Amino acid sequence: MNLFYSALDTEITLWWDQPEDAPAGAQYTILLNGEPCGAVGRTHFTLESLSPETAYRVCVRMEDALIGEAEILTQKSPRVLNVEAFGAVGDGKTKNTAALQSAIDRCGPEEEVYLPAGIFLTGALTLHSSMKLHLAEGAVLQGTENPEDYLPKIPSRFEGVEQECYQSLLNLGKMDHAAGPSCRDVWIYGKGTISGGGQQLALNIIETERELLKDYLASLGDKIKECENDHTIPGRARGRLINLSNCENVRISGLTLQNGPSWNVHMLYSRGIVTDHCIFRSKDVWNGDGWDPDSSEDCTLFACEFHTGDDSVAIKSGKNPEGNVINRPTRNIRVFDCRSEYGLGVAIGSEMSGGVENVKIWDCDLEHSLYGIQIKGTKKRGGYVKNVSVQDCVLSRFLCCAVLYNDDGEGSPVPPVFSDISCSRVHLTGWARNYWEPELHAMPGIDLSGFDVPGYEAHDISFHHCTMGKEASISLRHCRNIHLDVEQTE
Repeated sequence: MNLFYSALDTEITLWWDQPEDAPAGAQYTILLNGEPCGAVGRTHFTLESLSPETAYRVCVRMEDALIGEAEILTQKSPRVLNVEAFGAVGDGKTKNTAALQSAIDRCGPEEEVYLPAGIFLTGALTLHSSMKLHLAEGAVLQGTENPEDYLPKIPSRFEGVEQECYQSLLNLGKMDHAAGPSCRDVWIYGKGTISGGGQQLALNIIETERELLKDYLASLGDKIKECENDHTIPGRARGRLINLSNCENVRISGLTLQNGPSWNVHMLYSRGIVTDHCIFRSKDVWNGDGWDPDSSEDCTLFACEFHTGDDSVAIKSGKNPEGNVINRPTRNIRVFDCRSEYGLGVAIGSEMSGGVENVKIWDCDLEHSLYGIQIKGTKKRGGYVKNVSVQDCVLSRFLCCAVLYNDDGEGSPVPPVFSDISCSRVHLTGWARNYWEPELHAMPGIDLSGFDVPGYEAHDISFHHCTMGKEASISLRHCRNIHLDVEQTE
């Protein structure tokens, strides 16, 4: 069992996989230099008030079982580059793009860009390798609503389509599906807020793009109906709140992340991205996903709260036909100790043509989401989703299904395959609320459907020691080898 960690100058954050044999309510003891220093019922712990440039021996145990141990060296305290010294003004009115970018460009490996309390209005900013961006409590990095502040466009991918997109508020790395990392070792952290231009910026970009694309959109004729709506194609040029393309070893911690013009944190062709102790808010933003690993590996999300206008988490790997050709799977994704207060929950898909595998979800509360956990794709996608485990969670529902929206693009010769999925000690309420209706509605707690093509049924899906609300039902279509150990509760 591996112990993972990330260290600043005075704190170390630890996290670890939930052991397969962990009992319900397992407790973990943390030892620092051989002495107990804390106990926790979650699979993460933060050691604080440590000394800079000091080696610490850390051990995590579950009763008599060793979870993991490591010797960890805290960092040197960084030299602070206060953005006010570069001319930035936190009055919520002054546009600070040039001043903030100057501080970022100046920042070296032993320094950090520091935003004090205030509202710092800005357009797109570009971060680089080996730097830190620290937002103090009360600091707001506020994106404008003007599309011109996010030009020139950069190579990106949205809803599975590689194209030129407006820049995000924060941009890291350069997209290249055939290459490795171009940006490494970045911290974005603190107790402040990163806030985008939100739905107004999204609408402004869509209207701008609609005019630029009017001849192409007219040429599509009835094929435009294959899209989700008439915003879909012009909307694909929107940037995100934070865009990580071809990045490695980036940590985003402690912040409120809100109101990107589409998704909030998008990691593309990246690996080793850790996001923890953040609050995501995008309730009124169309496509307002929270955290989206896309053709990326070894990405971890924990201790986060979601109030999102779409999926809290959306795990992706490209769309047919491009995603089938690029063929970069998303794999080794961990999501734990997270909760959704509003939104759709955790999704795998619908853009999953490059494949998704090895996803672990545990200790999450998704009762207040529309779908709970949803594995989805259109019949045209191709690709696969396999080796997904869910444990010790509360969900509104668990779905594995075909969807019909965002169905443009040349189809794969074969449908997707959904397989090797397990749920253990999961409670499914069977109640969910649509955005437009305040009342809860009884819905299937388990809804599994593969595809009506022999060999492409959803298969090898199991529920062990699970419970379900008394009004909840089970729906199975185009499935095989399904194990249901589910008890209906009062």
